[in-house]
Amino acid sequence: MVPFDPAGAIETSAKQAIMIDAETGAVLLEKNADQAAPPSSMSKMMTVYMVFERLKEKTLSLDDTFVVSRKAWKRGGSKMFVRVGSSVSVADLLRGVIVQSGNDASIVFAEGLAGDEKTFAVKLNKKARELGLTNSNFKNSSGWPEDGHFMSARDIAIVSLRTIRNFPEYYKIYSEKTFNYNRIRQGNRNPLLYRDIGADGLKTGYTRAAGYGLAASAVRNGQRLILVVNGLPSSRARSVESHRLMAWGFREFRNFKLFRKGDTVEMAMVWHGKDPTVPLLVDQDVTLTLPRRARRQAKVKVVYTGPIPAPIKKGATIAHLTVTAPDVPTVRIPLMAGKRVERLGLIGRLSVGLRFLLWGSLN
Repeated sequence: MVPFDPAGAIETSAKQAIMIDAETGAVLLEKNADQAAPPSSMSKMMTVYMVFERLKEKTLSLDDTFVVSRKAWKRGGSKMFVRVGSSVSVADLLRGVIVQSGNDASIVFAEGLAGDEKTFAVKLNKKARELGLTNSNFKNSSGWPEDGHFMSARDIAIVSLRTIRNFPEYYKIYSEKTFNYNRIRQGNRNPLLYRDIGADGLKTGYTRAAGYGLAASAVRNGQRLILVVNGLPSSRARSVESHRLMAWGFREFRNFKLFRKGDTVEMAMVWHGKDPTVPLLVDQDVTLTLPRRARRQAKVKVVYTGPIPAPIKKGATIAHLTVTAPDVPTVRIPLMAGKRVERLGLIGRLSVGLRFLLWGSLN
């Protein structure tokens, strides 16, 4: 993820915050983003991630059921209101966790997938390491306050992004605004779902120790942003601040597509090669997130030490594309040789050297 100059970023009253562009991974805003803090119910996204993964692997189906234990039924806080001893489908439990933020539903999943919540927490920590979460530790499945249970805003953003990318068919549940279960109708607590900002997820959180938090994602004009805020003083502050920050992100930043995978960026001169030039290609789509104000001042340059001596192997990194713009760290993108270039024989090399001495040209 490429951060922008924080001097150009907006201020926020959240204690921890981060905003990233989902396509490029560019960090548009960060404040104490690596500080470990109680994630409250936002950590339920990890429990949901584990379920989504099983669904994608087809080792679990939406019609499968889990039995509700007394421990799950008794858990306080946000509830789905499942009954002790009842069998509840995975489809309903997912909505109980995502829409209703049910602590009871989270425990049902933990016990159904791992036998007990402690063992499930071990699995969560293993998955966290696989996902590259560096400031997270899980003690339970719901985010219930417990010593040693924490996540950073950056780690929450990573889980959000991985969920969106890896499970698009199931991610849409995060956009559902209401769910009825056991004759009880509950609304999704995500305030951005009710604002005209293009939000389609993800998860709120609150504990007395952590304050109010939100992991959110929204799409506007094909651009997806992910925002995580935590440590806000009230649900109203969470609603107002998250909307303000998301609107700022969409207003100030745009994605600019420079090249598609396989495009020839430039032809580089070759020294002592059977071909006088070699195409320089990008091996990935090149899209950059830039502040709108910096777009006109952005500079793109191909950098290599040339002419490049033959032989040249196809696919070898022989140059770089650099992009510079105000308040943006320099971006370096490798450029590959688009074809193999054989070395000339002795006579050919002598001929090239003579031409260069006489006319200063390789051709």
